[in-house]
Amino acid sequence: MVKERARILVVGGGYVGMYTALRLTRRLKQELARGEAEITVVTPDPYMTYQPFLPEAAAGSISPRHVVVPLRRVLPGCRIIIGEATAIDHAGRTATLTTLAAEEEGTGTEQLSYDELVLAPGSVSRTLPVPGLADHGIGFKTVEEAIGLRNHVIEQMDIASSTRDPAIRDAALTFVFVGGGYAGVEALGELEDMARYATRYYHNVRPEDMKWILVEASDRILPEVGADMGRYTVTELRRRNIDVRLHTRLDSCVDRVAALSDGARFPTRTVVWTAGVKPHPVLAATDLPLDERGRLRCTPELAVQGTTHAWAAGDAAAVPDVTADEPGTQCAPNAQHALRQAKVLGDNIVHSLRGEPLQTYAYKYAGSVASLGFHKGVAQVYGRKLKGYAAWFMHRVYHLSRVPTFNRKARVLAEWTLSGLFKREVVSLGSLEHPRAEFELAAGGKHPHNPGGDPKGSS
Repeated sequence: MVKERARILVVGGGYVGMYTALRLTRRLKQELARGEAEITVVTPDPYMTYQPFLPEAAAGSISPRHVVVPLRRVLPGCRIIIGEATAIDHAGRTATLTTLAAEEEGTGTEQLSYDELVLAPGSVSRTLPVPGLADHGIGFKTVEEAIGLRNHVIEQMDIASSTRDPAIRDAALTFVFVGGGYAGVEALGELEDMARYATRYYHNVRPEDMKWILVEASDRILPEVGADMGRYTVTELRRRNIDVRLHTRLDSCVDRVAALSDGARFPTRTVVWTAGVKPHPVLAATDLPLDERGRLRCTPELAVQGTTHAWAAGDAAAVPDVTADEPGTQCAPNAQHALRQAKVLGDNIVHSLRGEPLQTYAYKYAGSVASLGFHKGVAQVYGRKLKGYAAWFMHRVYHLSRVPTFNRKARVLAEWTLSGLFKREVVSLGSLEHPRAEFELAAGGKHPHNPGGDPKGSS
């Protein structure tokens, strides 16, 4: 039994937030039933996004609704608040929240008291002051962005197919991806594969008409799979006529022209930004210790250093890697660690409430897998290197085993099976971005995001 009534606040509904809350509901089942414990999850979305499946959702291999996990269904024993924590006063055990209700009521923010704090807000896209990026860039971190990008790519093919202006056609068929990590390479590989397949349904668009460009500032891509597999990936992408530019940066995308640091200029209507992430801004609005990168300093037990009753894991936490040979090494901010940290974190909160010794988080990194499109991939697992179909198959098997809930596993497997039996669905649903556009146009107005009056346009 816990020593006293505990109000546990979990900030974030991603990997760490959802799995920590799930672990707590299982370990504190009796205490929750007796009212001795209360778990509150504050999250901007009512679902957890399984981000490794975003590229396949963008390519149409998986339905968007199967990439997300509804928190209210998975966490029935928790109180779910849709909103964001904007500031945390841990000394006073209070969090400042903005919620949908607060916005409607006009109160702005509300205060929430807690006894135990779990900070797992994740990360946000790390952008640079590139001129034109805010106006024309597309992110790839949420399911909405993934589906929006899919619609956008197919729409550009529609534009290229119907225009008589060669300049517009060239810009529509030029796709620039900035960032050679997992998100950038997998998104590029899957979307290029999808667009190549889609050209069979266009009478005047061929695969060789399209330009796919990957821009990476460092000397290699996919560093997680090792130098050899990174070089193989570059070779494989270039074999598919993808222009991979290393040691190159995006200097500007003003007026829909991607200007690169090597002097190249590409008129384009598509600039996808996947150049890294940074800690969530709420961490800077706390009284908790941060490291030089803005992450919470944590102990191997996943407690925030120098404080009590505060815990963290995932992208927001700098957790020492006790299995590393070099001292001072920290756990990589990836899903492989996040899933396992959440289990230890939930257990340690229960141990702390019951006055028991805490566990040390220790997990040796197993390796990485990445998809480069249908039947194409790279992997390095326990020192073994795989490529091609074997790596792609391992990528699917691993992530199918990791996606939460049996319901999601079954649905994803069913969709993969059906996609192998039938042809791809290649269609743009541009009106999803602005669902009221057509009605506003019919009612005599113009959609604010689409002043040209095209009710279907997503760009």
